[in-house]
Amino acid sequence: MSADEVARSGLLNKLRVLFPYFEGTRWAFALASIGAAFAAVCETGVAWLLVPLVDGGMKAIPIKFLAELPRPPLWAIPVALVVLFALRGAAGFVVDYTLAWAANAATLRLRSQLFSRLLDGHPQLFVARSASSLMNTVVYEVLGGVNQLVGAAQTLLKDSFSVIAFLGTMLLLNWKLTLVIAALGPAVGYVMRVFGKRMHRITKESQIAIDRLGYVVEENVMAWRTVRLHGVQGVQRARFEVSSKALRRLLMKSTVASATVTPVTQLLTATALGVAIGMALWQSSTGGTTMGAFVAFITAAVALATPMRRLSDVSAPISRGIASVERALDLIHNAPSETGGTYAPPGRSRGELALRDVSIRFGDNVPSLDHITLRIAAGETVALVGPSGAGKTTLVNLLPRFLDPSAGTITLDGVALPDWNLHTLREQFALVSQDVVLFNDTVAANVCFGAPLDAARMRAALVAANLGGFVDGLPQGAETVIGHNGTQLSGGQRQRLAIARAIYKDAPILILDEATSALDSESEQLVQQALQALMKGRTSLVIAHRLSTIERADRIIALDAGHVVEHGSHVELLARDGLYARLHALQFRSSP
Repeated sequence: MSADEVARSGLLNKLRVLFPYFEGTRWAFALASIGAAFAAVCETGVAWLLVPLVDGGMKAIPIKFLAELPRPPLWAIPVALVVLFALRGAAGFVVDYTLAWAANAATLRLRSQLFSRLLDGHPQLFVARSASSLMNTVVYEVLGGVNQLVGAAQTLLKDSFSVIAFLGTMLLLNWKLTLVIAALGPAVGYVMRVFGKRMHRITKESQIAIDRLGYVVEENVMAWRTVRLHGVQGVQRARFEVSSKALRRLLMKSTVASATVTPVTQLLTATALGVAIGMALWQSSTGGTTMGAFVAFITAAVALATPMRRLSDVSAPISRGIASVERALDLIHNAPSETGGTYAPPGRSRGELALRDVSIRFGDNVPSLDHITLRIAAGETVALVGPSGAGKTTLVNLLPRFLDPSAGTITLDGVALPDWNLHTLREQFALVSQDVVLFNDTVAANVCFGAPLDAARMRAALVAANLGGFVDGLPQGAETVIGHNGTQLSGGQRQRLAIARAIYKDAPILILDEATSALDSESEQLVQQALQALMKGRTSLVIAHRLSTIERADRIIALDAGHVVEHGSHVELLARDGLYARLHALQFRSSP
């Protein structure tokens, strides 16, 4: 069942979709049910103790088998009361622990599936949803949703058994009065249904508001330098306030809906209890029952109001929990996964790439690449140049299938990219992007990312990237943790560490997207020497705005507005006096 079908289905169908995540926890629910039933019996035992306590003995009791029991000693009643509460507490612990165990097991399964979906989800997923929204769904909504549902299950188990036990006690004591209270059931059910639908709708709207608020926070955390440099704290604070107030309004609506259902059901309960108590008083005055039985009945009737009230409140957490989990299920069932073929040759590819009439368009916009035909020989170094927005980064993102073309075919070693096994295909590429991403782990883990650690090979990669001396000076050397996205490193150090990662991977195809953009002149020269040595025998695609860094490329391809406008060597393109020559002249004319 898809998430859309779940959203349109009834409550039972919505809950049934979650059953697979609770697989193996049936014993926990069975044990919790036994504990809840035992606790309910202990609760009603207090009411039964009032009969001998008030009447002064087991006489004139409306239940025949109890009247025939021997009279208990005086100390038995207080001891029985303590025992009942102790047993009730132990049974309550069993219910809480077993259901919490089941909830955590289900949360673990659901969250693991969600994270797996993020890891193999189609790249379009990360375009459609922000990082804060995905994080909110995976981390918080799953935990909150499952916990609210299991908390509701605790209430349903405990209080349903309590209601049954109290009603059973009242039936045994006075069945006529009990029928008056039982008539309350349909009215309470109707109230819960009406308010449950409203709570579900408000919760869905609140999730969207939380995503918007989280996105504002995410943007300002990531761009704090830009915000302060431009002095727009006031503007961003206003954005945050708008989103916060929108969320507050929805939360207040949720509070009104959940708070209204309680007094309505309490009013219905009080009406039924008032009628029952009035009839009980009349029966007691006419000698229809003993004072002990009357007190026991009233005690059970008053005690019945508490679980009835909690049961009436249970619709709110169920609605919130289902709404939260629905977003997670939507991500699991509706978010498309990446698909690949079965071609997985042993060893390394030759690195021969070909693009035939390739176009890619995002929405209804002008094509980012328009009918590109290109052949890159194995071991060739190709530089891509052109103004911003020409399609350079889009082109290289097509190769490891971070994007798929709208038209045309791309092949590696003569095999279309969709026919390659995705894991095998991406093993053929090493990427150093202008947007460096590092992980909150050690230097060694970031260099060897995804590959077994080879200390000598890692050391050679660090030295080649001009990081050997820097790493030697760290407190724990290569075992030093570098912080979130390498915040403990400078911009140049972060980029050199990304270059060391590419060197360590030793893939047959290199993609260098502004790989030296954050380096100073001295470091850039050293890294360029390392990259030149690394590129020998490998297919390399280099994007660089500094044209001096690509003069030695075997071929330079100039792109403009998604088209290849010219290609050739550095000398050839300068002689043509075309786009490359103009870019070259502009850059070197502006150089000191």
